[in-house]
Amino acid sequence: MLDFSRVLAGPFATMMLADLGAEVTKVERPGVGDETRSWGPPYDENGEATYFQSVNRNKSSVVLDLGDPGDLVRVRRLASEADVVVENFRPGLMARFGLDYETLRLGNPGLVYCSITGFGSGEQGAVLPGYDLLIQALGGLMSITGHPDGEPTKVGVALVDVLAGLFSTVGILAAIEHRHSSGEGQLVEVDLYSSLLAALVNQGSAYTVAGAVPTRMGNRHPSISPYELFDTGDGELVLAVGNDRQFEILCETIGAPGLATDARFATNSARVENREALAAELERGLAARPAAEWATELTERRVPAGVVNDLAAAFSLAREIGLEPTVAIERGDGSAVELTRNPIKLSATPASYRLAPPPLPQTRASTG
Repeated sequence: MLDFSRVLAGPFATMMLADLGAEVTKVERPGVGDETRSWGPPYDENGEATYFQSVNRNKSSVVLDLGDPGDLVRVRRLASEADVVVENFRPGLMARFGLDYETLRLGNPGLVYCSITGFGSGEQGAVLPGYDLLIQALGGLMSITGHPDGEPTKVGVALVDVLAGLFSTVGILAAIEHRHSSGEGQLVEVDLYSSLLAALVNQGSAYTVAGAVPTRMGNRHPSISPYELFDTGDGELVLAVGNDRQFEILCETIGAPGLATDARFATNSARVENREALAAELERGLAARPAAEWATELTERRVPAGVVNDLAAAFSLAREIGLEPTVAIERGDGSAVELTRNPIKLSATPASYRLAPPPLPQTRASTG
């Protein structure tokens, strides 16, 4: 794989495939490299930005200047030998260098070429800047995130980039499978805006099917109740009650079994219609004990419940339940970097962690 992508969506996709065995060569600009190399703090003990390291393991890096004729010859040769090319430049830029799909496929008909854009390659979308925050705003995600009386809120990670990276990974794998049977490559196009709209799932279908425009509901769910954050005697408790049986057990546990037979709360639809009254009743019972105690007891009784962990506690929980959430990868200098594991478990071809995120080469790749 030849990876021209920078920042997050493209590098995430190529890292996922690298974990699964692909050989990925990352093409970077002289002196600068991927923009995320300078996106900090935080930095590690060697002064490397942790942002860059999050999506660039298992790759080698070459520095080449597409504006240099000699370097461009080298890049074109690499592309002619590649199985997969991934890029996320603004539409039209790769064509200026003869590195677009239509040009490369002439000499490499089996090439799978993945192009990731912000708003597609059409004339109107091509001129729009594809930044995650902007797309969360324009794509409606911020309109359904946050509290009703607060401001629209972005998700606490660049979620749209991650989604686009995952969709790109799926598209690349589908194109490779097609090549196995036909010998033909193809162009895979993924844009961040469409990725977000597709990922709105039930909120999106609320509009497309029923004409309902969802709004911000804080931590509540539009179609399930109780499914939110509740105050307790000490701390906050998350309840994600998905059926009537779980609701009955919840009511028994907090000492209010009559709530389960109350006509206002007996079914999920009724609970959604009367969520304010239900929340008041539940918090009355939950006030008797701390959130951590409720979480333990309810979990034991198979009612989905928990406290709000910070990231340290989240990784600690993963270790406690045997998920092994991180992996230490050795660097060339003998030190190691600890990164989140690939979540895909395969019985025959598991993910491997061969290379730490590469330092930026100090010299340009040979053009000989």
